[in-house]
Amino acid sequence: MTQAELLLWGFLRTRPGGLKFRRQHPIGLYIVDFYCHQLKLVIEVDGDVHENEEVRALDKLRQENLEKDGLRVFRIKNDEVINGQVLVFGKIDSLIREIGKPLRGYG
Repeated sequence: MTQAELLLWGFLRTRPGGLKFRRQHPIGLYIVDFYCHQLKLVIEVDGDVHENEEVRALDKLRQENLEKDGLRVFRIKNDEVINGQVLVFGKIDSLIREIGKPLRGYG
């Protein structure tokens, strides 16, 4: 895992909102950085390579396919995690509240 992924995993493994997150979780053809089954939420942490036009196109297709499967995708850049952990963690907490309460018994 990258430094940003390690920092984010340190937060997600505390079960924000009482939710379980998995890291490097397979979904269909893809392996997503982090996934919460209860909320159907994917969190992707993007490094500099994702600025490349070709990679951006692949990311867009990947996100569209995940969203077609009913998943919500939240993308965040490595630099945002490394330089603004409190802000990023707050965004994730807000997103969890926005999506709503999870179904019990799953995860």
